[in-house]
Amino acid sequence: MTLDLNSDLGEGFGVWRLGDDEALLDVVTSANVACGFHAGDPSTMRRVCALAAARGVAVGAQVSYRDLAGFGRRFIEVDPGELADEVLYQIGALDACARAAGTRVAYVKPHGALYNATVHHDAQARAVVAGVVAFGDLPVLGLPGSRLLAHADSAGLRPVREAFADRGYTPQGTLVPRSQPGALLTGTEAVVAHVLRLALEGEVVAVDGTVLRVEVDSVCLHGDTPGAVAHARAVRDALVVNGVRPARFVAD
Repeated sequence: MTLDLNSDLGEGFGVWRLGDDEALLDVVTSANVACGFHAGDPSTMRRVCALAAARGVAVGAQVSYRDLAGFGRRFIEVDPGELADEVLYQIGALDACARAAGTRVAYVKPHGALYNATVHHDAQARAVVAGVVAFGDLPVLGLPGSRLLAHADSAGLRPVREAFADRGYTPQGTLVPRSQPGALLTGTEAVVAHVLRLALEGEVVAVDGTVLRVEVDSVCLHGDTPGAVAHARAVRDALVVNGVRPARFVAD
């Protein structure tokens, strides 16, 4: 039994860094690397790609709205054609850094507000997939049941179902907005219990107590929450103890 562990990395620029990329790369099997639109710059992107390559961690393009000031967490009603081009641009920029580091972009995951929008926003979900298709045949990481994964599947791309280790869920299976109570799990024990129930029983307990059936291929371990590295290490250790081997969902 295997499960991919991913994390959002490279979310800094210039002298500013967010999270401990090096520590998390020793835990995860896939790295969602910021591509410059919500965070990241060429040096950061190339550095994280090199660190990932050295550890055998898959590199994914974490594409976003063009929203550096808002960290990509603000919805933007962007023209679908422009959004597709911006997704293509971000993948290409990261792939150049990845290839310079001896690896490649292996998949795509939207970030923040774009991720949430593509759960229900059909035009933007289709645009993200169009941007990926323009680059090549890459898997797309997203929320189970989202329009994003539906359009990826229709386009012949591999849809990869994702859950979150430290996020609360609504009874509808979507993420609780960060502005609302219950959006984040902050204790290590709660995070570990949440992931083990996902991995072993295929279940998530929503904030109102509803038990949801969820099948996932990858679990996101956020790197920008308090205690993120401790959470990530505890999750990986608990999975291994319970017979679940952390492994990337794309081939080496």
